[in-house]
Amino acid sequence: MNVSVTFMNLKSSNHFKDYVHEKLNKFDKLLDDPGSAGVVLRSEKLHNTAEINLSAGRLEVHAREEHEDLHAAIDLVLDKVRSQITKSKEKLQNRRTRVNKRTIRATELMEESAALQP
Repeated sequence: MNVSVTFMNLKSSNHFKDYVHEKLNKFDKLLDDPGSAGVVLRSEKLHNTAEINLSAGRLEVHAREEHEDLHAAIDLVLDKVRSQITKSKEKLQNRRTRVNKRTIRATELMEESAALQP
């Protein structure tokens, strides 16, 4: 996954970059297409904010989380991203099964009507 990490009002840290890369690389298993993510880590007074914009194929995910600890903010925003990805995949799967059920039912009806006609 292509990941870009931006620091705002923070000094650039390889520790946070590696932490984000490590966590986001686990999402490759969930995504159908190769993805890219833009991560913004921001510090404002007592709050740290982590924001992720992830895109992979048709999937677009945006999440933002604030917390006093930057590690906690990153973990919370990654949980939001994971739930959005799984929700999107389940929704797509439900659409596919619904279409398949309709075609199966239509085929059964056509076979029944053909069997009834002499």
